[in-house]
Amino acid sequence: MRKILTLISALFVLTTMAQSHREVNLAENWRFSRDQVQWKTVTVPHDWAIDGPFDKKWDLQVVAIKENGEDVATEKSGRSGALPWIGKGYYKTTFTVPEEYHRAQLVFDGAMADPHVYVNGHEAGHWAYGYNAFIVDVTPFMHVGNVPNDLEVHLENLEESNRWYPGGGIYRPVKLVMSREKDAALDTWGMYVRTLTIEGAKASLQVEHQLDAATVIDNALELEFTLTDAHGDVVANTKTRPDGMGHFASRLEVYVPSLWSPENPYLYTMTATLRHKGIEVDRQAQKVGIRTVEFSKEGGFQLNGERRKIKGVCLHHDLGPLGAAINKTALIRQIEMMKAMGADAIRTSHNMPSTMQMEVCDSLGMMVMAESFDGWKEPKVRNGYGRYWDEWWQQDIRNLVLNHRNHPSIIMWSVGNEIPEQWKPEGVKRYKDLIALCHKYDPSRMVTCGMDQADGAIWCGFAQVADVPGYNYRLHKYQEMIERLPQGFILGSETASTVSTRGHYCFPDTVATNKAWPDGQCSGYDVEYCWWSNLPDDDWKMQDDFDWTVGEFVWTGYDYLGEPTPYDEYWPSRSSYFGICDLAGLPKDRYYLYRSHWNKQEHTIHLLPHWTWPDRKGKVTPVYCYTDYPSAELFVNGKSQGRITKNDTTRLDRYRLRWRDVVYQPGELKVVVYDENGNKAGQKIVRTAGKPKRLLLEPERKTIAADGNELAYITVSLVDKNGTLCPNAANRLQFSVTGAGTYKAACNGDATSLEPFTQPQMSLFHGQLVVVCQAGKTPGVMTLTVKDPATGMKSSVNINVK
Repeated sequence: MRKILTLISALFVLTTMAQSHREVNLAENWRFSRDQVQWKTVTVPHDWAIDGPFDKKWDLQVVAIKENGEDVATEKSGRSGALPWIGKGYYKTTFTVPEEYHRAQLVFDGAMADPHVYVNGHEAGHWAYGYNAFIVDVTPFMHVGNVPNDLEVHLENLEESNRWYPGGGIYRPVKLVMSREKDAALDTWGMYVRTLTIEGAKASLQVEHQLDAATVIDNALELEFTLTDAHGDVVANTKTRPDGMGHFASRLEVYVPSLWSPENPYLYTMTATLRHKGIEVDRQAQKVGIRTVEFSKEGGFQLNGERRKIKGVCLHHDLGPLGAAINKTALIRQIEMMKAMGADAIRTSHNMPSTMQMEVCDSLGMMVMAESFDGWKEPKVRNGYGRYWDEWWQQDIRNLVLNHRNHPSIIMWSVGNEIPEQWKPEGVKRYKDLIALCHKYDPSRMVTCGMDQADGAIWCGFAQVADVPGYNYRLHKYQEMIERLPQGFILGSETASTVSTRGHYCFPDTVATNKAWPDGQCSGYDVEYCWWSNLPDDDWKMQDDFDWTVGEFVWTGYDYLGEPTPYDEYWPSRSSYFGICDLAGLPKDRYYLYRSHWNKQEHTIHLLPHWTWPDRKGKVTPVYCYTDYPSAELFVNGKSQGRITKNDTTRLDRYRLRWRDVVYQPGELKVVVYDENGNKAGQKIVRTAGKPKRLLLEPERKTIAADGNELAYITVSLVDKNGTLCPNAANRLQFSVTGAGTYKAACNGDATSLEPFTQPQMSLFHGQLVVVCQAGKTPGVMTLTVKDPATGMKSSVNINVK
């Protein structure tokens, strides 16, 4: 009997421990309205604008874009995506707090914009900046037990408040965090774990935490830090008591640590257990990594003591046809594709990242420049962040750093992008204050800001105060600036801004700036860019030839909604052309150019353009090969077009192989590549497409989880009888989904298309598009059927939902 009682007692203790802290994701059963009259049920994350329709009237602006060098105001119809994100929106739901919990908070990872939060009719919290996470203490307003709590969130987006598409709504997760004790709890963002040193086989960690402001501090409180490895085994442990301010601090030694890096994204779990008189009252756990980061004149950029150059891309927060509504599958897809290209870093331009995105980067191994603002007090757009600056900048930086400082993927903070006041004394002061505030909350990371006024930033001292001097473009100023920068190194915080359209080629293949074509597209030859920017080849020359460059962040990894440069004044252009991948996530030719230079693990052989040109027979049609091999020979229908080798004599021949005088004849285009010793190393063949024969459906994953959230991405291609893509096809297709999932969206990557993403039909663009399907919660088989009603072609694919 005594053993039974002991067992029951032990089980009670374990149950009590498990219940000391509970988190609930508030995703389902939300009601949404734009007018508080008509309501519909939605799931959060939610973007109210992504359904469309596209229309130039949404955020129609008559402005001069100073960042583009404009002085005269003109009509800009697609600058912020041409979707209905402006105006007010209202959300409501209910939640319950079990009677054993006496403290509760709502953690919003982001709500666009200016969210006011009401609980049981009382305004419980407010945050201004739509890109930031914030916490609302609902303890004073909540009911406990089985009584439901009414939760409402009111949002408002103003016109001319963004330079790109921001989305609208509660577009990131909302979490209910509950603690058992009202007067003894850990601060939700109080944990701080950083690596101090890695010496030989030992890593020294500093671990800190903070009591919640409502906690009564006494000597009976004790906090235990426990570090466990990926198998759940304890590798280090320490106990400590709070100081007079409720702060805990201690050291941990970890022997033979697995160091976090893009090549080895190893994660530990740090658990903090708070006890009062020996009884657990709160517990938090967070994934952490052991790694060191350093920037210096002598060593450049070093991760874990090893020098490397950052191969990064900039990413806007929208997820193409999903809009701003965050989704883990979509984030994983982005990061995996960039890693396969050879990238090892992203920049969250130009806003605070989501927690989910940082968790994905932690687990997949992608370094991060976590950015904060596109502007400070002086505005770039009429209703931009400047109207919040004086009251909110310190609160916003605090939330950014406290929320994200334990992510090993984050290697630096960025406090701004192309700030208008970067050449003024007040800009210098603001930069210093921002750097100091970041260091206050996180002394382990350096701080940067993307500068585009090279001379002005040096003249006033702005560049000199940076931890990491980051330049947006301005390659022609690099060598002059390095002589004047005390830091002794330069980061390409934003590079390239090359523009292109997937599968679209313009003749001749002339290098051009701000080139605009009548059809609103850009050339896939990767030779067009903006007046302020350059080509990838220019950045690589600077990175490869000078040790004082520490890497780059390319603008951009993916096309994004809004900012359709060079077609800011062209309708119906409504999304960007900068991406290495298009808005659907399909790789452009430029993807393989970067892959040929960045991916050192796998070889690249890519030919462009396609070889189906009914109207170009007998005309000069240049051919490019993107490859990591040094030389190659090109053949058209078996006839050699010459063997060439990369060389440094011209701008585009160091990293590309180009045959610019090829005369088009239908048939077979073949390239044979050779290694450094002249040995044949591989080949690539591109063939002329015949008549369209069938729809090819290729899912990126054949099995997804039955969790109601996971997505399946299926590329749809129109091919001939031999499986060759028909690159000129623009057939309008229809989609239906049956079984264990639903249709979510479709996208073809055409920046001029006005077809809504969420309707089950869309036209092919250069023979392809992507369909997105969402898993249900019941295991089974989800079937996507794609039909071309004009020709009768139909094809289906099954996705396992488990």
